[in-house]
Amino acid sequence: MSQIAPVPSPEIPNPAKRQVPSEHLRRIVGTPPGRVVDLLTRIVWAFLTWLSPESRDALARFVGNLAYTLGIRRRVALENLAMAMPEKSEAERREIARGAYINMARVVVESLPSGDRLPKDWAEQGVEGVEAWEALRAHVATGKGALMVTAHFGNWELLGDMLIRWGIPLDALVRPLKGALNTRIAVNRVGCGAGLIYPKGAIQEITAAVNRGESPYMLLDQALPAKAAVFVPFFGKLASTTPAMAVAAKRTGVPVFVVMGVRNGRGGARLRLEVEGPILPPEPGECEDPITEHTARVTAALERCIRKYPDQWMWLHRRWKYQPDPTVAGKAVAALEAKG
Repeated sequence: MSQIAPVPSPEIPNPAKRQVPSEHLRRIVGTPPGRVVDLLTRIVWAFLTWLSPESRDALARFVGNLAYTLGIRRRVALENLAMAMPEKSEAERREIARGAYINMARVVVESLPSGDRLPKDWAEQGVEGVEAWEALRAHVATGKGALMVTAHFGNWELLGDMLIRWGIPLDALVRPLKGALNTRIAVNRVGCGAGLIYPKGAIQEITAAVNRGESPYMLLDQALPAKAAVFVPFFGKLASTTPAMAVAAKRTGVPVFVVMGVRNGRGGARLRLEVEGPILPPEPGECEDPITEHTARVTAALERCIRKYPDQWMWLHRRWKYQPDPTVAGKAVAALEAKG
């Protein structure tokens, strides 16, 4: 059974003194906002920074409830929940969906303000999966990075900040971003000490980062077209998933850990770290497709956490949009291994 143990509160460092990633990993690639949009969004960010944490949470709850009531992607969320959790009543699924909307609004409201975004007692919430957490820290202490996997769950943005404060240098795998919101999030990532790894040449970058002692941090719960994915079970149905994590694990030989920031405390304003791992690849000869099997094992760990706290996951995403195409089977893995 998992243990929950407190983590000694470290001295929170000055952001200017935190880890500085390699220069080429501090690039922000994407389409920046126009001048008018940039000005308006800066005003919004300043307002959010000025608000107290309690007021920000009240605002997030209002926005989340409003989006749910207006039906923005509500049908998608409820269809996903009906497929993934048929054992729950319709009323229970609707409540989970509403919670997912509120969580998404909280992520935005909590992630945008500049400066110190984590509350002073953030370290007092503890860790679930103490042995896995200690194994992760022990591996990082050897001077090589680990591979860390998470999901659009809790607040994955503040989770990265939290891990860096606890001494895990990390580089986030990201896509080129568009718009003022995504640009601000990217700026905050770099500001808290994370590097940014983009898809082109990602495996090569991951390998170099691991050898520098940095831990690549990737989201593994987004649907990809069949030609770019492997298909693994997720809530009882095959879901298209990037093989990048498993290919990187094979290339680097380092362990994989699932790290999740579970909302805790009044109003969900605190994060508790939940860790599982190391999640090892199959032994040689154990299965025909070790990359897909390793991806499935890590995805299963994500599912276990989401099942415990379903209202903290992003059910609004069409996770099962794509289904296997036998004509492109194996091409995603071959392409990644060839390109690096």
